[in-house]
Amino acid sequence: MKNILLFGLFVTLMSCQPSKKMINTTTVKQVDIEKYMGTWYEIARFPHSFEKDLVGVTATYTLLENGRIEVLNQGYDKSLTGELKKAKGKAKIPDPAEPGKLKVAFFWIFYADYFILELDENYQWALIGSSSEKYLWVLAREPQLPDSKLQMILNKAAERGYNLEKLILVEQQKK
Repeated sequence: MKNILLFGLFVTLMSCQPSKKMINTTTVKQVDIEKYMGTWYEIARFPHSFEKDLVGVTATYTLLENGRIEVLNQGYDKSLTGELKKAKGKAKIPDPAEPGKLKVAFFWIFYADYFILELDENYQWALIGSSSEKYLWVLAREPQLPDSKLQMILNKAAERGYNLEKLILVEQQKK
């Protein structure tokens, strides 16, 4: 129990650390949360320990009756035929006036930022970040994006100040 509490304290302290680099974390002004629900494929991400070696990663969002959102993240360990790893969490929109700023938790009550930075008008792709320059994801409704579309999204991330040198392209199933 002591280790769990220490881990929680560490996560909280790390989320309070000021960003070293100035990035534009302005979120989208409008989100139709019902349209946002469903499965998203992870096209690219910055590396972090909680997704280490995962491929074929998806995030599935389900709107619950109480207005909260159930989150199911899953991916395969090291290859598309590897062991399926799952993480269930929850999300909420703390301020309805800022629908692009969500909070997501996979561990007890420790919430992290989930900022919808860019969103396709037809909800076919999204650029996700946080209040830190350490987190960035490109999500899409299909397992692949055309190169020109992905480049356009990455250009938007670069314009916001993200260093794309560390970006990982996520292997996905072919459709």
